[in-house]
Amino acid sequence: MKRPKLRKASKRVSCSKRYKIQKKVREHNRKLRKEANKKGVSKRVKKDPGVPSSAPFKEEVLREAEQRRLQIEEEKEKKRHAKIEERAQKRKKEKEDAKKETDPKAKRARQDEAWQHTEKKAGPDKNSKQYLCSELNKVINASDVVIEVLDARDPMGCRCPQLEEAVLQSDGKKKLIFVLSKIDLVPKENVERWIQSLQLEFPVVAFKAATLIRDKTVQARKRRIDPSNEVLDRSRGAACFGNVCLTELITRFAANTQSETTLKVGIVGFPNVGKSSLINTMKGVLACNAGDQRGITKSMQEVHILKNVKLVDSPGVLASPSNPPASMALRSLQVEEGQESVLEAVRTLLKQCDKHQVMLQYNVPDFRNSLEFLTLFAKKRGYLQKGGIPNTEHAATAFLTEFTGAKLSYHCKPQEKHNLPAYMSEAVAAEMKSGWDLDYLKTGNEETLKGVKFPNQASSISFISKGPTAGLLSVSDLSEDKAGTVTTEGEEKNDENNEVTPPPPLFFPFESARHYSCFV
Repeated sequence: MKRPKLRKASKRVSCSKRYKIQKKVREHNRKLRKEANKKGVSKRVKKDPGVPSSAPFKEEVLREAEQRRLQIEEEKEKKRHAKIEERAQKRKKEKEDAKKETDPKAKRARQDEAWQHTEKKAGPDKNSKQYLCSELNKVINASDVVIEVLDARDPMGCRCPQLEEAVLQSDGKKKLIFVLSKIDLVPKENVERWIQSLQLEFPVVAFKAATLIRDKTVQARKRRIDPSNEVLDRSRGAACFGNVCLTELITRFAANTQSETTLKVGIVGFPNVGKSSLINTMKGVLACNAGDQRGITKSMQEVHILKNVKLVDSPGVLASPSNPPASMALRSLQVEEGQESVLEAVRTLLKQCDKHQVMLQYNVPDFRNSLEFLTLFAKKRGYLQKGGIPNTEHAATAFLTEFTGAKLSYHCKPQEKHNLPAYMSEAVAAEMKSGWDLDYLKTGNEETLKGVKFPNQASSISFISKGPTAGLLSVSDLSEDKAGTVTTEGEEKNDENNEVTPPPPLFFPFESARHYSCFV
């Protein structure tokens, strides 16, 4: 018990407890003595009786024993002197090392040596653009079939011409197909029109990934509880559509190739289009890291889904700086890398959206510019700073996460007249479709569209797409794109004039003028 105003607790115990402890100790010692007696072990050291007087050569035996004793003592003395000398040398060496540390030249040489040693041991920087491009090229070269994952909300903006051209020009006759992911966030009529438009070039699979896939250990625990498991399976996040169709399509293609080697299927696309979620859904467990944050996957990862089929996950395609600002806000990692502010990205995206549909989607009143929208949005969600000031930075991050993640419903209209790109032709399109069971694909897409619950056209935000997004497959392309990007001052002024002038300070008394400087 700890006594008040004292640091240490009292060690006093009751007499009954103390006696009980003593009794237990006595019993324990008694038990040890009994066991020792049974084994014939005794603690007492037998006294040396010495050399008996009746023994012959008694004097010689005693003399030899004395010599042995003196020899042992000499050895002990030598060891003691050796230890003393060793300690003295150690102290001397420590003093010399301390003098060397104070010497600036020796210190600099030592630092250079340590730096070279760490450089040799350190691996490649997984965040560097060179490493990400090399990993993406590894996936393309190692794959027999390349699946380009497209976000159904903006399929044309998720296409990378450089990636498709690299797959078509690579050796080995690789096949390229499209997977239209996140179809549950787009109106049904829009999905059907996009499938009809895209399948003129490559086979298209409609897909809705499951977002509640967990680890094997968690699934094993959940199986014991039947009611909660049923609720999870029936929820919108756990439901997946198009999984059976895509798996069967790949299985039939592998059977048609009649190859004994494992069929490698590379999953490629821009960040946060659903590559890792597609692999997790087809595998049925959490095999790859996936989430709303962009750029989680940094290196290639192979996942077996069948005996003769292997999926290969890849990092997201790097967007070229020559793309329009709206494409960069959605497809690049400039916000995550700190090259662009999240407020500027939201300002760019709001320009491409229908204002009235945004007001209905987020239930906010009319706004005049992006800062006013973020202020209303922060108040609506409760993103407030000290003193009740709306946190526009937090609101902008949440809005951008919903826009790029699998939450916000928006759609783009496909082109009325479809034109093949320069690297495509009707012969190439026919070759890409050969070997696939197109009848089964059509039936599978129809079944998928029947099962998915689509949003209404009125509840989905209309978005203006900027067309295909240019990507980087090597670092050398980055320098060329930087040299070729030229933006005129007239275009920047026109963009700025599209925004309405900010409201006067009387409308938002808590905001200072400096908050509006980056939006005007």
